[in-house]
Amino acid sequence: MEGLSIAPELVVFYNTENFYAPQLKQYPRSDIPKSGLRNWNEARYQNKLLKFTQVFNYLRLEEGLLPMLIGLAEIETNQVLEDIVNQDVFKGNYAFVHYDSPDQRGVDTALLYDKTKLELLYSEVYSEIFEGEIGMLPVPSTTRDILYARFRYGPVELSIYVLHLPSKRQKEVGMAKRKIILDKLQRKIRDKLLQNPLENIVVMGDFNENPTEANLQDFVAFNNKSEIVLINFFEELYNKKKFSTFHRSEGLLFDQIILSPAFLEQENSIEFLHAKVFDSRHLIERSPHNKKRGHPFRTYAGTRYLGGYSDHFPVFIKIKIKVK
Repeated sequence: MEGLSIAPELVVFYNTENFYAPQLKQYPRSDIPKSGLRNWNEARYQNKLLKFTQVFNYLRLEEGLLPMLIGLAEIETNQVLEDIVNQDVFKGNYAFVHYDSPDQRGVDTALLYDKTKLELLYSEVYSEIFEGEIGMLPVPSTTRDILYARFRYGPVELSIYVLHLPSKRQKEVGMAKRKIILDKLQRKIRDKLLQNPLENIVVMGDFNENPTEANLQDFVAFNNKSEIVLINFFEELYNKKKFSTFHRSEGLLFDQIILSPAFLEQENSIEFLHAKVFDSRHLIERSPHNKKRGHPFRTYAGTRYLGGYSDHFPVFIKIKIKVK
């Protein structure tokens, strides 16, 4: 340990729940925009920015530091990200990576990073377009891109994937789409790990499946537990009934951060410490109804404005990085 400095760091993923820029036109009650947000105006947008800021103030108070990386889902535009990084809590230290995706609702994945600690080396996105049909007409179906970014932290390099997989609303169709995307991503990661088994890889996102479901189990097992596997500490949290979101009264842990084996290797410069759902009391629904107890305080319930943070809690991992 002589000559090493050890820095604790946080890596966060947060589904922000429809973080759109303000709507510039008024829609009649019968006409709901693609965002699904009724009357999404400047005042409500500014409240959403304030709530987002408060999430990270609470995280800093409870964990003692701000994250070095923040993966985001349901971000609409660069304008939203520019407004986020200009908030006081980030002190001008953060930059972002974002690409417009072909998603039908116009929301994307994005990544904030502390530019005083991390150097962005490279970024790109992986898109997936599915075939579908309406009547007899072929109609392409699109979803959010997977965002990839590579960073340097001192002498250490990290590969980061941020994703938001197709929802469960289509049931079997959505499951098949998620499998296609995860299988392709798994092949990319397998190739990286075959070249360098100690590559530091982080896959974070809203998988729209719990850690124990088949697609996630296959993804981390690399086809029935071959010699290289990924590690998902969020399975243990799910088994302990820690949830990041809810469907009616059912607790779900769709938001996860999955790691390559390097994070458990003693000779590696990065060491995993723990994983957590950030279900701070400040972010919890204030409903007096028992069925809402412990749920995130969301921005909207359907088309009804509530003014909360998000329908998801953030999740994070804590690591330490050893730098000479």
